[in-house]
Amino acid sequence: MFYRYSDAVPVMMVPGIVRRTLVSSDKLMICRFDLETGAEIPGHSHPQDQIGYVVSGKVRITVAGKSFDLEAGDTYSAPSGVEHKALTLEKAVVVDTFSPPRDDYRTESK
Repeated sequence: MFYRYSDAVPVMMVPGIVRRTLVSSDKLMICRFDLETGAEIPGHSHPQDQIGYVVSGKVRITVAGKSFDLEAGDTYSAPSGVEHKALTLEKAVVVDTFSPPRDDYRTESK
């Protein structure tokens, strides 16, 4: 199967953060996040494992109370049920994978 970025529906999660669900299967989901400088994803957790890749820009990711500043080429992991959050230090693009997929992100994308 093949999917075009232009077909992904943009969803404003919070001010300054737009998510696009790029592709989803029964076991895996890939999303792109466009983050404006200063935008924050509040602390949260979910039952999915999450692994992210910073495509461009700089973000501060906090997982289980430990913060790290990431830039293009860096990755991070937020295990199932562990609280995590993000602060955009410089306009950024981040690609996240979720396993299993997040049903709320599938529904919002339709």
